[in-house]
Amino acid sequence: MPSVKPSTVLGRQLGDELRRFRESAGLSTGEAAEVLDCTKGKISRIENGHVPVRTPDLVALIHAYNVGDPEARERLASLARTANRRRREGWWHQYGPVLGDTYRDYIEMETICDGIKTFQVQLIPGLLQTPEYGRAVTVASRAWQTAEEIEQFVQVRLARQERLSGDDPLQLWAVLAEGVLHQQVGGQTVMHDQLEHLANLAEQPNITVQVLPFSRGAHPGMFGPYLLLSFPRVSALDLVLTETPTGNIWMERESEVAHYRDLFDDARTSALPPTESLGLIRRIAKEHRP
Repeated sequence: MPSVKPSTVLGRQLGDELRRFRESAGLSTGEAAEVLDCTKGKISRIENGHVPVRTPDLVALIHAYNVGDPEARERLASLARTANRRRREGWWHQYGPVLGDTYRDYIEMETICDGIKTFQVQLIPGLLQTPEYGRAVTVASRAWQTAEEIEQFVQVRLARQERLSGDDPLQLWAVLAEGVLHQQVGGQTVMHDQLEHLANLAEQPNITVQVLPFSRGAHPGMFGPYLLLSFPRVSALDLVLTETPTGNIWMERESEVAHYRDLFDDARTSALPPTESLGLIRRIAKEHRP
């Protein structure tokens, strides 16, 4: 299973050129966003090479930026075609039949982001799941019917976890409601092994795990799980993915992202410190021992 990140060099080259044409045309990112009827965040991610530029969007931007030179137009179109083709070669595309569009988009963003902060109220995050735990979750979701589909989805989870190791590992910060540690997913043996695995991962320098205990009572994050993705470039705005039973939703407006950033700050300050959280995880793991 290839673990390398998809090449974003071409995407960034295209984005850089589009930025220069936008600035030459005297347009702000907000005005460019009006052209595509999108947010300023999307324009920022296009210019940083983080999202593909679809042909209709490229044509609209070329027109708005007054790019009249035929050679320049063709160069931009060629860059877009090549960059999008390279993106389609990502390892996850071999699992296309078991991946929804939002999840596929999330995986692509996960491969190029450098940090994820997540709050979970019911489940261990996918990046920290054991195969057995992930299999139990997949079966319970009822979204996949055959044993082959279930196994493929589990393999996707395992492939994603390679981002937590290597020369440039993802920085992951997870705050878990205490109920996550008690939920009997897959039975006692599965939960015991999962919590031991979680505790071991929490000792890695790029992974922080905190537990929000029952004793904290009601809190702002209790209404649902979410993920905050950050990117290497300062100008690349953060993204939020909220998880619901009927589908996941991307949020990219600055005000929305700021709201979830505040929610996470509240969760992490209300949660037990990492060392105390690790002790609690290991104690509960013993309770699950069959």
